[in-house]
Amino acid sequence: MAPKTVKKVIKDTLANLSKENFDDFCDQLVDRREEPQVKRNRVEGKSFLVVADVLVSTFTEERAPGVVEDLLREIDCHKDADKLVKEIAGLDSKPGSSDREHFVDKYRALLIDRVSDIEAILDELLDQKVITLGNYDEILAIPTSRGRMRKLYSGPLNSAGHDGKEVFYKLLEEKEKLLIAELKKKK
Repeated sequence: MAPKTVKKVIKDTLANLSKENFDDFCDQLVDRREEPQVKRNRVEGKSFLVVADVLVSTFTEERAPGVVEDLLREIDCHKDADKLVKEIAGLDSKPGSSDREHFVDKYRALLIDRVSDIEAILDELLDQKVITLGNYDEILAIPTSRGRMRKLYSGPLNSAGHDGKEVFYKLLEEKEKLLIAELKKKK
């Protein structure tokens, strides 16, 4: 049996949603304010197979799982989001990649739930030019730490690529020592 791909995990996730939740998911997808945006005619009335293709072609295999997770959480499909995160983390990583390189992606859901000093981290990310002042203001306008972390992951952190994630990881090591130590033990 061929190994699962990101697109296959997303297709399976969408296939398991009820019709109502799938429709809510598509509505949330077209209502996203972050770039790139998806036009309604690309997903409205389309099957989960087509929507999965749209997600991967629009956001890339690297970013699509994070977008799907965020949208699932927005429509209160937390179990589906957790399962997606677990399956994506279980996929074989690219040859030559190290565990540290993927740490912030691997523990995304736990970091979203448990990072408490997000304001100080945002300050540093802004100072180090990983995020823009616009990103900073937009994220700080969100009232909860979880919401801020989700927004950071779904937007500027994905755009920042490997180098931005490394800066974020180092800041987490500095500002969230106990949490990062606990997560490192889980490896």
